[in-house]
Amino acid sequence: MVEGHSVHRVAARHRQKLVGKKFACTSPNGRFTEGAAAINNKPFRAIEAVGKNLFAWFGKGDDDDVESCVEIKQTQLRRIYRVDGVGARNLISTQVCVHVHFGMAGNWAVFEGGEPDTTATTRLRMEGGGVVSHLSAMTVKHGSRAGLYEPKRATLGEDPLRDDADVERLWKKVSRSKKSIGALIMDQSCFCGPGNIYRAEILFKARIHPDQLGKDLSRADFDKVWRHSVELLQRGFREGSILTVDPADDARYGPDLRRYVYNKSRCPICRGPVMSWDIQTRTAYACLACQPLRAVQEAPPSPKKSKKRPAASTPTKAKKAKPTPVKRFRSHCVEDSAEGMSPEMLTVKELKAKLSALGAPTGGLKSVLVARLTALVEPTMRSAEDAAADRARAGESRAVEHVADLHPTQAVRAARRATTKARARK
Repeated sequence: MVEGHSVHRVAARHRQKLVGKKFACTSPNGRFTEGAAAINNKPFRAIEAVGKNLFAWFGKGDDDDVESCVEIKQTQLRRIYRVDGVGARNLISTQVCVHVHFGMAGNWAVFEGGEPDTTATTRLRMEGGGVVSHLSAMTVKHGSRAGLYEPKRATLGEDPLRDDADVERLWKKVSRSKKSIGALIMDQSCFCGPGNIYRAEILFKARIHPDQLGKDLSRADFDKVWRHSVELLQRGFREGSILTVDPADDARYGPDLRRYVYNKSRCPICRGPVMSWDIQTRTAYACLACQPLRAVQEAPPSPKKSKKRPAASTPTKAKKAKPTPVKRFRSHCVEDSAEGMSPEMLTVKELKAKLSALGAPTGGLKSVLVARLTALVEPTMRSAEDAAADRARAGESRAVEHVADLHPTQAVRAARRATTKARARK
């Protein structure tokens, strides 16, 4: 299954490559003929990622000027197109919304200067503005805001990569649920975006057993789950790959360790066995030593009612659990930001480890270390080709984790180049 971070990368790329242009649209396999006709020669106005779902908007806005709906911002290495202040929420009803869900192996590739042949799965071909685009996905539907976008959007939960995620709303759902937290993370009406790999790694880092019931989680435990969800998906967005091992652990366990427990037989922390079992047809992983299933103490039975009036006592206010602060990823809904990998989020130990790896001095207060690391590191989003090359060096195939912003032929070529380079070094 294409994970949420890959879908956000597709949206970011297409704001650069596609938004603001008009396209001649066809459906090569005939499964999106009506939709292709509906968006043919209409300006591509905006694209929005929500978890594993994409919503693309075609048609005219309040005026014919596409630039009035799209703001262009120059970042370090790339141009990002984003919906302006009103955003996709206020697009007029005459515009056509295209809903895309990639499924297990979908992709939405863009080609400049030549294109491969379409395949039996190519639902939409777009040509215009000097580029050609092929879309293959499990679900491609078109409709209006009221008929398609709003009903589908209402079924989706909170996306850790969106700045408008309502954490309190999610906490209410989780705290009242009799489902396990392992099932809830995979429920896109709750946690919108994480898949099976992320589930295993998020819960391991939070030290929570997948079978722990949602209603039995403390607020502190929930905050840890959400914090790691945000941090890991942010990292996936930047790197183009699911990397969950803390950078500070690279020196201890080696750079080839990409994940802690997913598809592992032994825990790298305690060397204990990693157990696996099915939760709603998907394999869950956990180290029982690091992630014990905690017994929940039952509340004592309520005392029998007495006819005597109890003595008056001064009521005490229950202390509210303070959620762990999380620096949100500034996604397409707002201006892009580097907050997701801010050195301020790191501990002193992690800061020193990063500075040492960069050959920089490690002395001084935390504020000095943060400033020093900030000056040395400029966060950027790596290309999908680089991510595919890293997986090839680690011996991982495309079947392990998909890169939705790469056409299969591009992924194969990138993997072959990486393999050739690795052999040459040996």
